[in-house]
Amino acid sequence: MGAKSVNYSQVIMSNVMLPQHANPSGNVHGGEIMKLMDSAAGVVARRHARTNVVTARVDKLEFHHPIHIGDVVTCYGKLTFVGKSSMEVSVTVTVEDVSQDEPAKTALTSYFTFVALDDHGKSQPVPSLELANEEEHQLFQEGQQRYLAYKQIEKKTSEKH
Repeated sequence: MGAKSVNYSQVIMSNVMLPQHANPSGNVHGGEIMKLMDSAAGVVARRHARTNVVTARVDKLEFHHPIHIGDVVTCYGKLTFVGKSSMEVSVTVTVEDVSQDEPAKTALTSYFTFVALDDHGKSQPVPSLELANEEEHQLFQEGQQRYLAYKQIEKKTSEKH
């Protein structure tokens, strides 16, 4: 199981927001966008692991710009950190009003953590991540810090119970 590059598994997925995605005012529900983000992140994790994956955690889901019916939403997903069986995927969502001649705006950002599972539902190792440039090294270090911080919180929580 050799290392795989960040580019190997990254994904770009676009959708047009329809009335069923929105409230009566035409604002798209945050949950609809979260679902798109989870799907994009899941594709990235599954491509990397080449096995079933499950969402374990969503971190820092930040809404930056509203999304309306008719807007084109694009999810950009890429791996930032890989542990033994877990993978952190960064997802950035842009929104574009295609009736206007304006560039897309960043609407949401988040990190999704997935765990690779074997045929029996147990965690299994994933390939390491091949880092090609300084940005990828920086993102990996930041992801590793989030991973270690979460492990500390998890440890403290299990000690209390």
